[in-house]
Amino acid sequence: MELIPGLPDDVARDCLVRVVHRQFSTVVSVCKAWRTELDLPEFHRRRKLTCNTQKLVVMAQARVDRKEDSKVVKYRVSPVYRLTLVEPDTGDWCDLPPIPGFSDGLPMFCQVVSVGSDIVVLGGLDPATWEVSGSVFVFNFVSAAWRRGSSMPGVRRSFFGCASDSDRMVFVVGGHDGEKNALRSGIAMTGKLHVIGGYCTEMQGRFEKNTEVFDFATWKWNDMQDNFLETAICPRTCTSGDDGMYMCHAGDVLALKGTMWQAIAKLPCDVSNIAFVETWQGKLLVIGSAGFGEPHMAYVLDLKKYRWTKGTPEQYSGMFNQVVTWRFKRRTVRM
Repeated sequence: MELIPGLPDDVARDCLVRVVHRQFSTVVSVCKAWRTELDLPEFHRRRKLTCNTQKLVVMAQARVDRKEDSKVVKYRVSPVYRLTLVEPDTGDWCDLPPIPGFSDGLPMFCQVVSVGSDIVVLGGLDPATWEVSGSVFVFNFVSAAWRRGSSMPGVRRSFFGCASDSDRMVFVVGGHDGEKNALRSGIAMTGKLHVIGGYCTEMQGRFEKNTEVFDFATWKWNDMQDNFLETAICPRTCTSGDDGMYMCHAGDVLALKGTMWQAIAKLPCDVSNIAFVETWQGKLLVIGSAGFGEPHMAYVLDLKKYRWTKGTPEQYSGMFNQVVTWRFKRRTVRM
């Protein structure tokens, strides 16, 4: 059966790879052959080779209440978080569909990570009982639909870190168990899982400066590196790039040069309170606010020219809880 009647399949595939992600759910509903084609790894490789990939950013973001003709932003007493999607190249913003059973927002303190063509939402607090949940929900960008995944195994944990190999696996690191025993959090870079900083149960909030690395290829941990961070701080603004690691601290953007952190740019004044940092294709995304209760803004730093670009619509200026960015379909991950 021909993919498109009257056209060779190679020509039909050249047409399909030009479909933008917002049209995927419509395309796969046309016929079984088109659904099969879009699910194939070769389809996404062809999109990349023909420069038809799209850069997308998915954010867990608090809804804001704004009165008509008013510039005042009000956050709810108990923030309700949604998943927001933005295309940096076009500046288009939209909301993703709510998780089934969670129409009033994401589970509080859940984690969001990307794997293959999916967004995975893990854990959090059950909004009805406020108990720690081990639930897993998966949003597929091809079908534009949610499904329930297998629950997380082992002891239920909260405030944990996540990382992905960008293909098929999610790594869960650290967090608190039911007795508030504390572990560490992680970030994935160049085929390895970096567990940075954190603190043991006895320290309770006094962060360490070391890092440990797990190699996906050898499935082994490397030796611990002491004093990876210059100061004992929360490593939540650490992020990986194609050429190394970056971090925002004390009003500066820092880059890891060898074994030393060096300042490469000043942060804009209205993002001094950092929420999240991410890199992709020579750019650094920084989201933050001027202070507590202030609108959250997004800036992008060109890591070659060191120039900032600003852009956040008012209706999407709510507090950010998490950010996941990628070039559809190949992506980088931030917890």
